[in-house]
Amino acid sequence: MNIVVALKQIPSMADELPLNAQGSNLDFDEVDFVLNEFDEHALEQAVLVKEKSGGAVTALGVDLIEALDDVLYTALAKGADKAIKIVGDFEPGADSHTQAAWLAAVIRDLSPDLVLTGVQAANDLDGQIGPMLAAHLDLPYVGVVTGLEVAQGVAKVHKEFAGGVVADIEVDLPCVAGIQAAAKPPRYAPISKIRQIAKTAQIAEAEAAAAGPDAGVTLRRMAKPVATGRADMLAGDAKQVAAKIIDILTERGLL
Repeated sequence: MNIVVALKQIPSMADELPLNAQGSNLDFDEVDFVLNEFDEHALEQAVLVKEKSGGAVTALGVDLIEALDDVLYTALAKGADKAIKIVGDFEPGADSHTQAAWLAAVIRDLSPDLVLTGVQAANDLDGQIGPMLAAHLDLPYVGVVTGLEVAQGVAKVHKEFAGGVVADIEVDLPCVAGIQAAAKPPRYAPISKIRQIAKTAQIAEAEAAAAGPDAGVTLRRMAKPVATGRADMLAGDAKQVAAKIIDILTERGLL
């Protein structure tokens, strides 16, 4: 079983997100990056499949920032067998459409039985890496996956739909799956183990392929929300507050 997991780093949502001087994107020199939460679940699901069905896991990412090495060493410490980073002359803000083209070019040469990625990334909520990988590789895709097992050339996938509806689907391998949650919580890798891996493991490099002129979108402008008003705090007991609300709604023509 040859499993490939696509990993993406995103700006930490726990920190302030400064914009660059042009207002065209974030100031990536001032932003801390973390592994996308859904990709962390994809990695865990890949290792779970390997542990149950055998095979090997390859962790793959685009080297947009230097900290990708730490992510890949952590993936190796958690159970991945090989790590590859895609290198090239590109900006940290490359969109998911472009990254999908780079990832697919490398994944195709790996001839995987199963490709896993996070269902979406928290920084753009685009959710297109998985479907576009499947399109580039001409493979079936299942998204919003919360459990996955492999047996006899078939992936048995637990998929969620809107409104709390769930389904169990069988998909012939090879295929691509967008993981929303692994069957178990992502495992913890001790810092000591990650440091030891970093001393001994090798991260392979692959040159980024040409993404094509229509591979992505152009971000023209980014700005922080502007405060345009304030909240009116209504004092008094329940009847007084209710009367004031009615007055406000009447004044604004809503009643």
